[in-house]
Amino acid sequence: MTILVTGATGNVGSQVIQHLVDRGADVRALVRDPSKANLPAGVAVVNGDFLDVDSLRTAFDGVSTLFLLNAVVPEEFTQAVIALNLARSAGIERIVYLSVIHADVYVNVPHFAGKFAVERMIEHMGMAATILRPAYFIQNDLTIKDVITGHGIYPMPVGEKGLAMIDARDIAEIAALELLRREQAAQPLPLTRINLVGPETLTGADIAAIWSEVLGRPINYGGGDTDAFEQNLKQFMPAWMAYDMRMMGERFLTDGMLPEDGDVERLTTMLGRRLRSYRNLALETAASA
Repeated sequence: MTILVTGATGNVGSQVIQHLVDRGADVRALVRDPSKANLPAGVAVVNGDFLDVDSLRTAFDGVSTLFLLNAVVPEEFTQAVIALNLARSAGIERIVYLSVIHADVYVNVPHFAGKFAVERMIEHMGMAATILRPAYFIQNDLTIKDVITGHGIYPMPVGEKGLAMIDARDIAEIAALELLRREQAAQPLPLTRINLVGPETLTGADIAAIWSEVLGRPINYGGGDTDAFEQNLKQFMPAWMAYDMRMMGERFLTDGMLPEDGDVERLTTMLGRRLRSYRNLALETAASA
């Protein structure tokens, strides 16, 4: 019985693998360049790409449970559809898919719409899967730490509705627990969706206040201008992705990313501990500066 992890060298996937190895699972990792894969001992590394059908067929052979994580790329939906079809053909009946919270609400945001279409495929094809729906990753803000510390501004367009930000380390651990739950079940388990949220819902002003306290000096919330946000992002990423992020930011402003009743309690029970907070990451970041 083997668990295949895709996105195996990324921030979430690599941690999922470590949790699985620590719990004694038989793990296989799908990577595009095995020579660059720094994975725990005992993990079987297979070379493959989501758009290379033959490589996926080889990777899926003998696999009982699949962790499907697709990067935000123009062909994300195509990659996921190919992977799920091939998984079904390979007889894989236990799947954990990493989607995104409010995928059915943020319907005009390209990568949200793509993930929601994948969710619909899983549901309509009757696949036995857990669909994990994470909110905004706290670690995303590590990419703007120099703006925060150097210019005294928190620039993300979080808005006043608030985001239930979650630590990527908690996402990975929950994903591993769900993979093991499905892997160890006597029969394939029914479809379930789990919102992955943090312990609190934070506005842009809340986050600026946290940084102000941690750094001991004023940090101002400067978000809200999604046009400027897009233009800034275009300096570091392709224009299509900057636009995608802009559309997400606009939905932050109008809708927020809010948990449902019972989400925090459910995750706390699964982990057997409290969820990591945004303040924790801010303190860790300040301490390492």
